[in-house]
Amino acid sequence: MPSLEEIMQMAQNAQAELQKAQDNLDKIEVEGQAGGGLVKVRCSAKGRIIAVAIDETLLVPAEKTMVEDLVAAAFNDARAKADQAAAAEMQKMSSSLPLPPGFQMPF
Repeated sequence: MPSLEEIMQMAQNAQAELQKAQDNLDKIEVEGQAGGGLVKVRCSAKGRIIAVAIDETLLVPAEKTMVEDLVAAAFNDARAKADQAAAAEMQKMSSSLPLPPGFQMPF
């Protein structure tokens, strides 16, 4: 059984790895789409919006409501993909740490 000092060291190492993984999430990019690719949103796995692309065929006043709906849908798609990428990265990070049995990482 590990000593209290060893457990504290494991916790400190886990915290450092968690911070490194969190910082890395801003480097992972995902793309959400809507309208068959007419609207695209690129964001980091941390949720930072990097770019929005709107096909020029949508840039007419009569399409305003549809463009708004497609932009919202593309943001939601990108957010879902960012959450998936973040969860996968956190899982990968936590599986490589030597943690005591039953220890849960605070994601």
